[in-house]
Amino acid sequence: MASSPVLVSSCRSSFVPNFTRLFENTLAPGGGAASTGELFCDEIDSIAAKLAEVNSPIKDLTEAVGTSFALVAALHMIFLMQGGFAMLCAGSTRAKNTMNVLLTYIAVTASSAMFFFIFGFALSSDAPDDNGFMGGSHFFLDNYRRKEMWMFRWAFAAAAAAIPSGSLAERTQLMTYIIYATLLSAFVYPVVAHWVWSSSGWLSATRVVGGRLFGSGMIDFGGSGAVHVTGGIAGFWGTFIEGPRLGRFGAHLTKINKMQMSLSECMFGAAERVRFDAKGSVTLGIPSELKGHNVVLVVLGTFFVWFGWYGFNPGSATDTTRTADVVGHVSTTTTLSGAAAGITTLFVKKMQKGHWSVQDVCNGLLAGLVTITSGCAVVEHWAAILTGFVAAWVLIGGNMAMERWEIDDPLEATQLHTGCGAWGVLVTGLLAKPGFVKEVYGIHGRYGLLYGGGGKLLAAHLVGLFCIIVWVSVMMGSLFLLLHRFDLLRISKEQETEGLNMTIENGLGYSEGSSRGRASHMKSAKTGKATDTGSISKLEPEQLPSGSAGSNSV
Repeated sequence: MASSPVLVSSCRSSFVPNFTRLFENTLAPGGGAASTGELFCDEIDSIAAKLAEVNSPIKDLTEAVGTSFALVAALHMIFLMQGGFAMLCAGSTRAKNTMNVLLTYIAVTASSAMFFFIFGFALSSDAPDDNGFMGGSHFFLDNYRRKEMWMFRWAFAAAAAAIPSGSLAERTQLMTYIIYATLLSAFVYPVVAHWVWSSSGWLSATRVVGGRLFGSGMIDFGGSGAVHVTGGIAGFWGTFIEGPRLGRFGAHLTKINKMQMSLSECMFGAAERVRFDAKGSVTLGIPSELKGHNVVLVVLGTFFVWFGWYGFNPGSATDTTRTADVVGHVSTTTTLSGAAAGITTLFVKKMQKGHWSVQDVCNGLLAGLVTITSGCAVVEHWAAILTGFVAAWVLIGGNMAMERWEIDDPLEATQLHTGCGAWGVLVTGLLAKPGFVKEVYGIHGRYGLLYGGGGKLLAAHLVGLFCIIVWVSVMMGSLFLLLHRFDLLRISKEQETEGLNMTIENGLGYSEGSSRGRASHMKSAKTGKATDTGSISKLEPEQLPSGSAGSNSV
């Protein structure tokens, strides 16, 4: 009953004189009527106060239930992204590895849930007594009541853990996925999340324990840096140390391969452990694109991930003031950036290749979503479009650089999540609007450089981005080197050539011979030789199952 003071004031200013005049005219002169009016208004005042006492906890309960419901809805949308990532990776790789790709995403998701429950949530926690580097409260969710918050934060951890899976696809042992997902979810990502989002984190823009870095902290609303750069850097070190897929860059030692072998020899005396096709067994050209086999999975996966992003970004607004306004704005900027990046990539790739490319436009759209995730709440609509436009060029340039340096990332995860995530962090330091920063974060005098806010916000973002990259590189790079050292990283050449569906899962990704893996397995059984199989488009006409078409490649 927030209006009760107005009601009582109105009663005393208008009702008492009218009540007094009425009784003096109709009954008898004197002060009795005025006293009666006062007593009447006192009773109204008492009733209003009691209603306010009852209404306050009801209002608090309603707000709490609404927040919890919003978190649950958002986390389910984010979790759906795991299915989108799995479909994207399965469609973007060769049919002979489909079962293995899907299995790795399930294993990564399950591992992240277990170890974020045991360790990760506590290390990312937001308790008052936590230090600036990492949390230390609620291991195993001990004495923690808001389970929906744990689920919400785990959905982000699972997304970060899923990113490197695409970088490692088609040549990595299953145990590698489980091991890296465990370390990333239990320790590496939670520490970064604590830095960026905890009220005690040293990088946090909402820090209340101690001062904010450069007076502002790092504004990373949905996690361009905390989630995407973390996952992208982890994937980069995995693919860099492991080396490219067989035939991706021809049967020769590339500069990166030689660097890998030199590094391995210096550290372990085991250059021979870098096990890609360095002896000339496979010669498929320099470079070979190794196209994916199913455009339908790629497009469906993209839409699943795009849909999940509306839980990722708007869902992060649940703890801000004026939530409805913030959620609406975040949803709009997220859409505009993704759309701008997708359209830009579509036309640039058309000019580069001479034809339209479905997979390229899908990755371009995701690049725009990754980029806007940091500043979606604090940039204007035109800035979101500009951010997405530049993100497309960052992705295209990253792809050219990775091919030039002969680093094989089947899903372009490194360049998409690291490159575009980093651009998203930096552009927020440039284009954060003063009014939005004040509304969402309560920060005065710290906003985008191009709005005249000085360079302190941008400086905080540069420092934060640098520290995230170094932290993840040290932790995940060391892990992948150790896995490489003990032969736990890469599968054998024979397994990679024949495909992981048959050699690891002992099954087929598709039934009734509808995949390249099925046809090649039948051919292998007749000849006794393994065949390096890929997409359906490479099959001879007589090998294609009924209803299949060679144009099924992405």
